[in-house]
Amino acid sequence: MNLKFTKSLRPSEVYFRFLQLSETIRGYPALPALVPLECRILELIIYARQKKEGVSVKDLISKRELGTPVMLHSCLVSMRVKGWIRLEDTEDDQLKQLDLTTAALTHFAKLSRLMIQAIKTTGLV
Repeated sequence: MNLKFTKSLRPSEVYFRFLQLSETIRGYPALPALVPLECRILELIIYARQKKEGVSVKDLISKRELGTPVMLHSCLVSMRVKGWIRLEDTEDDQLKQLDLTTAALTHFAKLSRLMIQAIKTTGLV
């Protein structure tokens, strides 16, 4: 997608329009909101997924920069209960991989459509 910005339209306006549109799906009861640490964990899972790599519970809990193991474990439990992530078995019965649920993927698909809509409604394409 080749975006051409005019003098009257700043690139930030696309993002601002996206924020406005994304507010519309916040009211849908699809998935409960996440706290900031849960959002960071979700980002790590998404990045790993895009690179076709896995993130295990053990890998995540070892990331000391995110917090204590107890706090991270609590966030993972909360995210599972909220419906954002699921645990998948691996060859090692004691090692679990983290992945997004279908509901989470649907949520991100909606956000993607809103981003495209924001670009279109600001006249960039």
